Amino acid sequence: MAGFNEGEGWLVVAAAPAVYAVGMHSPAEAAAPLPNTNGTFCPQAQRRFVLIAAILASALGFIDGSILAIAMPAIRVDLGASLAQAQWISNAYALTLSALILAGGAAGDRFGLRRAFVAGIALFIAASLACALAPNATVLIAFRAIQGIGAAIMVPGSLAIIAKAYPKKERGRAIGIWAAASALTTALGPVLGGLVLSAFSDGIWRAIFAVNLPLGLLSIYLLLIKIPADAPTDHRSLDLGGAGLATLAFGALAYGLTSMSASGERHMAGPSIAAGLVLLVAFILFERRQREPMIDLSLFRIRAFAGANLATFFLYFALSANLFYLPMLLIAGWGLSTAEVGFIFLPLSASIGLLSGLVGRWSDRIGPRFPIAAGSLVVAFAFAGLALLAHAGIHHFWTGTFPLMALMGLGMALVVSPLSTAVMTSVEDNDTGAASGINNAVSRIGGLVAVAAMGSLAAWVYSTVLDTSVRPGIPGFGEPVSTGLPPELEATRLAASDAAFSVLSLTTALLCLLAAIIAWMTVSGQKLPWARQADNRPT
Repeated sequence: MAGFNEGEGWLVVAAAPAVYAVGMHSPAEAAAPLPNTNGTFCPQAQRRFVLIAAILASALGFIDGSILAIAMPAIRVDLGASLAQAQWISNAYALTLSALILAGGAAGDRFGLRRAFVAGIALFIAASLACALAPNATVLIAFRAIQGIGAAIMVPGSLAIIAKAYPKKERGRAIGIWAAASALTTALGPVLGGLVLSAFSDGIWRAIFAVNLPLGLLSIYLLLIKIPADAPTDHRSLDLGGAGLATLAFGALAYGLTSMSASGERHMAGPSIAAGLVLLVAFILFERRQREPMIDLSLFRIRAFAGANLATFFLYFALSANLFYLPMLLIAGWGLSTAEVGFIFLPLSASIGLLSGLVGRWSDRIGPRFPIAAGSLVVAFAFAGLALLAHAGIHHFWTGTFPLMALMGLGMALVVSPLSTAVMTSVEDNDTGAASGINNAVSRIGGLVAVAAMGSLAAWVYSTVLDTSVRPGIPGFGEPVSTGLPPELEATRLAASDAAFSVLSLTTALLCLLAAIIAWMTVSGQKLPWARQADNRPT
């Protein structure tokens, strides 16, 4: 459904059907069969190299995405980054990825999937190496934005090239292998990363980015040496004007929301948010006038499609905020080790990997409405539990936080596959690729806005409880303590951290509840078995 978001690499595993649909929607499906390739551009003996290259390229994003949130406290200490800078280390990547991913997907059709895929990987690993060498937070933010541009080309190409290389009868198995390898990478990445971060000094975070170099180079080698080039299949324009306007609009909105937590830039919040809204209107008007728009806005006239995407926005807004700021609370606030916190993503990956197929079949029988609504409610309960846990000052990871993360994983397992189904079945068959791409972008935009807005909310609650005007010198929210504080101040700082995250988590719980209501009112679904039985009872 959503592809991988920053801090949520596991999402791309569950996204396979939707991204696959983008590849299926490609005009390559109508191309004449190539000799000895069973209708694909790639001979049978070389298809395994396509699969290996796609798995390696996907691992690039998974490693960065799932470990970055855990590594953020170490990055802040090593680079002296503020909360606002920490937000932008995440959001610079999310901004360019979300704004350009639709254009990146179209680039594969226009220039050839192999060529575009290699270009995306090359840009991604070059920017990753620059991130690993960044001397300060500002430089890291700049190269994270470039990394996001590479990802915008690389992410849609990963599954699309598998779909184009394998004939229809073999695609399901190939995508299953890709998904299994991706699930393993996603599950083990944060655990291994947490262990490494705990074993070495704060500067070891640079290895998170540096490891992309060998993986990316191997993937490029396979693509260029072992795999033949595919022919371009579409000569439409890439709508770079729309992509530029989207980048400026969401960039201004994110900057305005982030500025609320930056002491020297709060005066810019209002003007930046206003400018972002004006640019967003300009983007919508521009897209309506385009012959070949990046986003087909007419799809939002379909009630079920609009409702599913609105539910996606609220759900992934909530998810992104919690997954980004919870590790900060646990490491910088509660003082847990990164090795311990590294297990926080494990129940999420395991639940989605193990249950998505079963839930998908259930959704096919009764319709996606009930699973989406029920799953959103379960996630809401999990986030409300985290809010109560922090509010009560219960600092138990294995008996408190981890079970609630497992509950959240169960809820997301109920949501992911049915939400893909709801999006794809709400439109005509020839619009499924566009629908999937839009839903991808919506989930990423939700994460972008969440990290910006919820960080400012947490910072405001933290400073209000702590009253930093009276208690100067205390680290900001999510910032590790570099020097020992007196016991009284440390207790006050911890209480302020708990209060800030409690408000954040309670807010996201309410957004999940709103997502459940929207899904129930707009998404299609059949009557449940027990409801049908009640209708058939004699009167």
